[in-house]
Amino acid sequence: MPRKTRGKTSATIVRAARQLRQEPTSAEVKLWDALRGRRLAGLKFRRQHPYGRFVMDFFCLEQGLAVELDGGVHAEPAQAARDAERTEFLLARGIRVLRFKNDQVENEIETVLKQIKEACLIPPPPFS
Repeated sequence: MPRKTRGKTSATIVRAARQLRQEPTSAEVKLWDALRGRRLAGLKFRRQHPYGRFVMDFFCLEQGLAVELDGGVHAEPAQAARDAERTEFLLARGIRVLRFKNDQVENEIETVLKQIKEACLIPPPPFS
């Protein structure tokens, strides 16, 4: 029998995260290839990580850092409001958020990786 919850994350969100892992965008595939297996500065990233009522595209627990990729749909007002809500939710819990557009990852991956690495040089807040 499946679990009803995973910590404070509902089973619905966990299922959504699993589904998102099965259908990555090309930008997510490209960034994950650069992050997986501690390839960036020895940091461990998780992809499509469920947390509370949200799913973070990429998450580094040891740094308290979420990396979000935004496609065209994120320009729509309703999605922009949800993104702002997610960022506020994560910041309130000590998780820093970096956002990149999909085309940045596709066309400027080295710059994106440099910005992620630089963000990790800043000491992380105490994570709860």
